[in-house]
Amino acid sequence: MYIKGRCIVSACALLFFQQAMAAGMDCTKASNTVEKTICANKGLYELDAQMGMLYRQLMNISAQARPDLKQTQRSWLKTRNECVEEVACLDLRYRERLQLLQAQWTQSAAHQPDGVDKQVLDDLQDSIQAASKTDPQFALERTLASLSLKSPGTTFSADPDADQFSDRTHFPKTRPKGVSQDEWKALSATEFDADTALGRTMFTLIDLDGDRQRDLIVETYTGGTGLYTFVETFRRDGDKFNRRTPSSDGESIGGSLYSTNDRGANQSVNWINLRGKIYAAYRAGAYGVDRVYLLSPLQINHEVPIVEVRYDYQLSVPRTQHNEDGKTTFKLEPALHRSLTQALTHVKVDPSDASEPRTPICPIPPTAEDSEEYYSYGAGYYAIESVADFPVIIGNECFLGRMNNWFGAYSAKDGLFAQITVRKPGSGDDGRSYEVKGRRHLTGTGISIGKFEENGDN
Repeated sequence: MYIKGRCIVSACALLFFQQAMAAGMDCTKASNTVEKTICANKGLYELDAQMGMLYRQLMNISAQARPDLKQTQRSWLKTRNECVEEVACLDLRYRERLQLLQAQWTQSAAHQPDGVDKQVLDDLQDSIQAASKTDPQFALERTLASLSLKSPGTTFSADPDADQFSDRTHFPKTRPKGVSQDEWKALSATEFDADTALGRTMFTLIDLDGDRQRDLIVETYTGGTGLYTFVETFRRDGDKFNRRTPSSDGESIGGSLYSTNDRGANQSVNWINLRGKIYAAYRAGAYGVDRVYLLSPLQINHEVPIVEVRYDYQLSVPRTQHNEDGKTTFKLEPALHRSLTQALTHVKVDPSDASEPRTPICPIPPTAEDSEEYYSYGAGYYAIESVADFPVIIGNECFLGRMNNWFGAYSAKDGLFAQITVRKPGSGDDGRSYEVKGRRHLTGTGISIGKFEENGDN
């Protein structure tokens, strides 16, 4: 599975390549130099197999598009054959064609929001706005909680490997508690294999489409720098479970419904029911905004209903600060406290217009060795969100200040937890951080139909 530039081992990898290879050309019938070159090169043959599988899927999705698809494929074959036996040329031609077919596949197979989806969007916005009148801090969370599925379903985990030092997990060999004999038979007949999954894997049986048969949610923790968890769904179809979507390419094997990043993002999912439809309400947070994407759990999602909730904050610098050990505390000197509090007035929810002239944060002295250092605090860190850079005037000196937070993460007890980091420009100083607290209130909502972005950017 290829998401956000990271290659993750998927439980369906072996299945995909078995299916893809079956779609590749029959090398016993290779009749020209191009075909023989492809059959002699493993990488080219795999690309040909992936394209063959994707081409067949596209032909099956839309009868109306078949004539154009056949014509463009014939034209591409002529272009491909001009490469003759040049491997690099053939590799490029295949990758270009795969990219185009993948885009067509996504467009053709994806669920198109309908009238019910748009009514759901209006209902959700109205509910959030109503909740904000009594709870402007947690209107979104309370609304999603009130719509959450009442039945938790049946959840069971993959079995750990016999080797205590292995992260590999295995699909259970015996029927878990709460799984019916009929469901267990269908699970056993399903073509997925948890033996290839690394990390914790959880399975949940729950009806996602209202047909009174429970479908399957598979949640796999893969770790990595972002502590990723990937979630895929399978529909119950008679005597087995079928993956929400077949693979559309050789890298996005199977394609997850969504993933969450627990380091470097603020993401969560509520399974909700509105107007008789079940959605995975995927929330992606940032400073000043939450975006909620309503994902249809058993369909391909490209353009989806989106609710945006916007916030403003009342920021403050606590007089009592924690030391780096997190346990002991110290009190800010009154003058420093006033300076930090004044600096917070530069922090705005809406960023400045990018067309405004670029100006230094602190005055650039004639002796400065690097004037660029006075325009920005410096490089950020992926695990935290940089909100704003601004001057911090302490005494008669100007310092570079930056406010960071954890992508809008918010709690009833602490509100927004953020930091001001302060350093002297030109000194090589790493700076010092001070805690910032913030209480938010909802300032507005918006609705739209747009592309699903797991990092919350539209």
